[in-house]
Amino acid sequence: MTDRYAVIGNPIEHSKSPLIHAAFAKQTGETLEYSRLLGNPGEFATDVREFFSRGGRGLNVTVPFKEEAWQLADELSHRAKVATAANTLILLSDGRIRGDNTDGVGLIRDLMTNHGFPLRSSHILLLGAGGASRGVIRPLLDENPASLVVANRTASKAVALACELGENGETEGCGLDDLADRQFDLIINATAAGLDGKVPAIPDTLLTTRGWTYDMMYGNEPTAFVRWGLERGAAKSLDGRGMLVEQAAESFFLWRGMMPDTAPMIQALVSYPSISV
Repeated sequence: MTDRYAVIGNPIEHSKSPLIHAAFAKQTGETLEYSRLLGNPGEFATDVREFFSRGGRGLNVTVPFKEEAWQLADELSHRAKVATAANTLILLSDGRIRGDNTDGVGLIRDLMTNHGFPLRSSHILLLGAGGASRGVIRPLLDENPASLVVANRTASKAVALACELGENGETEGCGLDDLADRQFDLIINATAAGLDGKVPAIPDTLLTTRGWTYDMMYGNEPTAFVRWGLERGAAKSLDGRGMLVEQAAESFFLWRGMMPDTAPMIQALVSYPSISV
């Protein structure tokens, strides 16, 4: 029987994960099926267990279920434990479920390897305090930035997240209203606002000269946050397609024991020219 995998989220129809994993399977000679699974709010655990009971081998998890996936897993990788969020679920041979988080490695590989952004000694702003942010805070800090600020509409959530995942005060949490007169070399949007064509309510003057913007969301057209960056003079304004491919490759490796070449898939997803000025 063909091994089955899927991505679960809500909404999910926009996901390009099936395309990516089909390409990885063809590239590596693996035989598998990969589909989209619309998760039902309040029934995530039921949906996951039903998928595995029907022969599923692994799941990618996207908005808004990453923290529920972390709670559901029977065992967790170190990076999932640190993030307290999971975006990859693996069915073990004994029937237990292992949770992992590949978001951080996906973001770092895209920023540094694919685009050459120097995270070390940079001033970074991370927008959002949900599961997407949880997965990338420690990997970002491991690259030794000059500062990392987590900002959220509800300031208390950002402060709590910064205290939880930062060490010795290396991460600051604040509200969006507290960003006035601040500037950053890199602004990362980890909110889901882009799915509705919106941008977090942030000042227009946050970017340093030649600063970058990065939206963890993506679409067939430039996202609202990508456009926000361009309109405010970002040296590069990137969406999350590269991160999507890189985190998917890490998930594929966890499931199949093979690391695919990501460059062809990233190029295939480029539906509009590389955005830079």
